[in-house]
Amino acid sequence: MGNARHGFDLFISQIVLDEAGAGDDDAAARRLDILFPLPLLDFREEGADLADALREEVPLPESAAADALHIALAVINGMDYLLTWNCTHIANAALRRRIVAVCRRRGFEVPIICTPEELMEG
Repeated sequence: MGNARHGFDLFISQIVLDEAGAGDDDAAARRLDILFPLPLLDFREEGADLADALREEVPLPESAAADALHIALAVINGMDYLLTWNCTHIANAALRRRIVAVCRRRGFEVPIICTPEELMEG
């Protein structure tokens, strides 16, 4: 079970840790201190396969490979929500229908993809 914040179990992926650890050393250390206690999502080959399909069929640009993997890991791990501030390739309403279609063709349901602010409204 993940750590709970305001009634939600929180999980992260290794990609999040890698991104949080980049940049200014002091800022990265502070980010990693917050993230360290959270459990990691399982990485399975089907996640990489789904990410490839998202890049090809949505389509997402090669530069969005990590974004596709973020989505795929949330999907294959059965997350209810995928929180992100990335509105270019992840929390993008224009891409949502295509993301859902790609995942459903492979037997997966897509979590609600939104920004943290959208989840906490009301």
